[in-house]
Amino acid sequence: MTLPVIFRRVLATTRTARWRRPEGRPFRLALMSGAAALSLGATLLPAQTFAWGQAPATQTQSTSQSAAAAVGPQSFADVVERVKPAVVAIKTKALEAGGGPEEGFPGMPPELSPDDPLYRFFRHFGEPPGGRGRQKHMTQALGSGFVITADGYVVTNNHVVEHATQVEVTFDDGRTLPAKIVGTDKRTDLALLKINDGNNLPHVDWASSSPRIGDWVIAVGNPFGLGGTVTAGIVSARGRDIGAGPYDDFIQIDAPVNRGNSGGPSFDEHGQVIGVNTAIYSPSGGSVGIGFAIPSEVAKDVIAALKDKGQVARGWIGVSIQPITPEIAESLGLKNNKGALIAQPQRGGPAEAAGLKAGDVVTAVDGQKVDGPRDLARRIATLGPGKSAELTFLRNGAEKSVKLKLGKLPSEKETAAAESKDDGVEPGAALAAYGIEVAPAAEVRGGRGGEGLIIVGIDPNGAAAQKGLRQGDVIVEANGQTLKARGDLQAAIDSAKKEGRKSVLLRVKSPEGARFVALSVNPAS
Repeated sequence: MTLPVIFRRVLATTRTARWRRPEGRPFRLALMSGAAALSLGATLLPAQTFAWGQAPATQTQSTSQSAAAAVGPQSFADVVERVKPAVVAIKTKALEAGGGPEEGFPGMPPELSPDDPLYRFFRHFGEPPGGRGRQKHMTQALGSGFVITADGYVVTNNHVVEHATQVEVTFDDGRTLPAKIVGTDKRTDLALLKINDGNNLPHVDWASSSPRIGDWVIAVGNPFGLGGTVTAGIVSARGRDIGAGPYDDFIQIDAPVNRGNSGGPSFDEHGQVIGVNTAIYSPSGGSVGIGFAIPSEVAKDVIAALKDKGQVARGWIGVSIQPITPEIAESLGLKNNKGALIAQPQRGGPAEAAGLKAGDVVTAVDGQKVDGPRDLARRIATLGPGKSAELTFLRNGAEKSVKLKLGKLPSEKETAAAESKDDGVEPGAALAAYGIEVAPAAEVRGGRGGEGLIIVGIDPNGAAAQKGLRQGDVIVEANGQTLKARGDLQAAIDSAKKEGRKSVLLRVKSPEGARFVALSVNPAS
């Protein structure tokens, strides 16, 4: 059995008496509260390290020749001495409401599980009179950060300071100073703080170039509240998508980072910041050599926006997009699965105004090729609201282009609500081979109108269910043709068979939004 991999925030190293050890899941990825903890990699290096494919130096070779073959410095001490004073430990306090059994109860020892016989006792007697177990209480959390200006601007992770009512930063020399939150960006998990009355403080700079895979990396931070800890390793990979947000583009590093390292910096061998440590992949909550950092080229733009306006304004075209699977590519007659498939233009958005439609495949922005949905989202967001962009897209196999003016990406609170669910499901025509029954939406909705066919019955083991279709989903189109009558879906499947296609492309609406589904014309395959 494949063990699940879970990306989880490594928050507070301390959480008052209510902190509990993680349990249950064998693997998890922790988004860490703080910077990175490292053990000096120099001690792991042999006295002489040689480039790939190069024979060891013979006794007749000079010392200078051997040194030239080395791939890294023998010590990071000079770099660490220069940058360490600018790395800070961050301590936050927040007033939080008590929770249910999953979160613990006031007065309940954190070691007790719900299965423990004493659990009910502490649950009952820990609650206030009246049985209301949601008293507010003060919590503490530790993380890391780094100073980027002499007057005291500090970079950290959003999840380090989220909901904080009080923030303090502690320098390597022991000084502790209060700080305020200037702005946060949940989508990239970044935050900017300002030390009160900051003056001539030690600080570090963003790297001027991106690191390459194999380059040295040094992490400094506050793991487990220890403070001032340094580790080293290499850049293991780039462009990692760990499912943390819509703009995932992480640097993977093997410099050990642990709980409390979130928000701390990763440096190159010159002492410039190449990333902000944010997450780890771990079976135990500790480092196993797989950490993730937000690249400096992403972080510095976000931080600049937070410093200037307190928030980040991103470009927006107003579309729901999805990846192109091989089945969808075949259904659309595409040569490859590059690009972003528009599942639904949002009503009143720039894309709809420009004439983009569901089923269009965006392949380039301003002449730059688009690999997939995340690539498109990042490019549009980076351009910013109010800017113009030229989108290249495919429609019915023909390449087209359109210019549009970008809007502003709505906040999560401003995002439009999902379509309301409909009641009153009636029996419909059976597509037995696929395990579904459908009925015209207009009939099911009591004559109130509506496009497409609603799935009114589905076999959980059938071919349609295996593709993710569910009862209540509305199949709006099949191969670009609007569905109205019960027989339209079967007709579309028969037509695809005659054309020699392996699948029929359905556009489906559900409460979660619109998407495309490639349904095989041979349900038994």
